[in-house]
Amino acid sequence: MEKTFTAHREDRPGPAWLARFRDGRDEAARWYLGDGAPDRPNAAECRAALTRHMPELVPHYDDLCGMVGDDDLAHRILSHYRPAPHRQGCSQAVWLGDDGPALIRNYDYPLTSITGRIELTAWAGRRVIGMVQRPWGGCLDGMNEDGLVASCTLGGLARRGEGFAIIQMLRYVLETCGSVPEGVAALRRLPAVQLHNVTLLDRTGDHATVFLGPRREAAVTRQKTCTNHQERILPASRSALRQRVLEEALDDPSMTLETLAARFFAPPLYSRKLSFTTAYTAVYRPEAGRVDYLWPGQCWSQGFDRFEEGAYTHDYGELEA
Repeated sequence: MEKTFTAHREDRPGPAWLARFRDGRDEAARWYLGDGAPDRPNAAECRAALTRHMPELVPHYDDLCGMVGDDDLAHRILSHYRPAPHRQGCSQAVWLGDDGPALIRNYDYPLTSITGRIELTAWAGRRVIGMVQRPWGGCLDGMNEDGLVASCTLGGLARRGEGFAIIQMLRYVLETCGSVPEGVAALRRLPAVQLHNVTLLDRTGDHATVFLGPRREAAVTRQKTCTNHQERILPASRSALRQRVLEEALDDPSMTLETLAARFFAPPLYSRKLSFTTAYTAVYRPEAGRVDYLWPGQCWSQGFDRFEEGAYTHDYGELEA
């Protein structure tokens, strides 16, 4: 199975974005509505929620709504407010040794549902590099020019609330914050629609992993590893196993950033399942302002000093059912 990843410099959404949105509107609607989804808020409620929690994004949101025209569902989709729940895998770790600080992460998700678009943007003057996901600018992981890195994992399957998609929350942090304390403060006041974990790192080496979700207070931890659970998990779970592997790697005195990255290409961190494939590995280096997107046998580096537009197609071979 193959997947193509593309890289683009797009300071602000414009005609090219509008064409992409129109082409992918039906898919975006399926993402937002889900299967047999419960009632969703109307467009006015979505904008009100965005205004209340992320006012800095409202001018950009209004511009997009003006571009798509009188399309109530599109306006709701673009808000990222109260979308249907979705599952994802992912493992990530903070490295503070030689060649650090760095954040390494695997993103596990069905390949057919991943946008695969790397963007360098400058919506309001602050440049952001991120792996973006539909429908506009939402970040699976990313870094801004101040050296703040943000990356997410699913925190569990239970609970669903009246909050925002995590990809919108990461975009908001990268657009408005320049350090880990600022990012933590923002996340603590934003409502998340699902249980999610966000790891933050900045160029000073300051770091935090924040547990978020409906009907719970945000919990701020200093843990350097994160998979797909929060405070409590069955010890025999795959999520617990992946976290143990990462913790043991960080405790290994012979470990280097290069050998740690190599661990992300081996089980149990690396998944070849069709339903949750490790789509890419990212190594964020905030001090250098660079991110390396990795696949077995391939490295595609992007940075604020040198951003390369183009495309890369990776052959994942035959995946496991």
